[in-house]
Amino acid sequence: MINGFCSVLRRLQLLTGLVMFCAALSGSAQAASAQDQLKTFVQQVHAATGSFQQTVVGPQGQTRRPQSGQFSFERPGRFKWEVASPYAQLIVSDAKQVFQFDPDLNQVTVRKVDQAIGASPAAILFGTGDLEAVFEVTTRPERDGLAWLRAKPRQGDAGFVYLELGMSDGLPARIVLLDAFGQTTRVELSGIKRNPALSASTFEFVAPVGADVVRMQ
Repeated sequence: MINGFCSVLRRLQLLTGLVMFCAALSGSAQAASAQDQLKTFVQQVHAATGSFQQTVVGPQGQTRRPQSGQFSFERPGRFKWEVASPYAQLIVSDAKQVFQFDPDLNQVTVRKVDQAIGASPAAILFGTGDLEAVFEVTTRPERDGLAWLRAKPRQGDAGFVYLELGMSDGLPARIVLLDAFGQTTRVELSGIKRNPALSASTFEFVAPVGADVVRMQ
């Protein structure tokens, strides 16, 4: 996946995105479990935009340069994950195909949505909420003021060990993913806007002239 979340995407060929965002809840949502908050979010929010910052820590504790950028999504299956710093990277899904563009390499990797998402974090973050079908979902102890859940893929070939999602007031606030290489990706989410009006062009992608386009079967 590029560095961080995006580099995990490329390396594992399955991580394509992040998190769902819940409509504003009453004060009782603060005491609700992460699973309850996530289910409410899936039911009430069909689109969202926001910002992210992510870091990757290697198995020996080495840390890569943080990445930051913007994201947006619209159910079902449309999303954009755009890294702005320290260098540009882009992942876009139009609900049929997922396009991953690396400007430095001038290369576009194209996968079908079902191939790219499957039992991946994107299924949790941009899906319809039927997590138990492909993940073993458990509640984790509260920490850092967040309610947590852990999702472990039921299939052994998913490419990651588990993903933990921290919820606060009905919104996802933090993602922690342990991949099959022992690397931990941490993503902080902020500035989330629920159900904005998004144009159809938001999730369109046209490969730049001269780009190398690789289609995965």
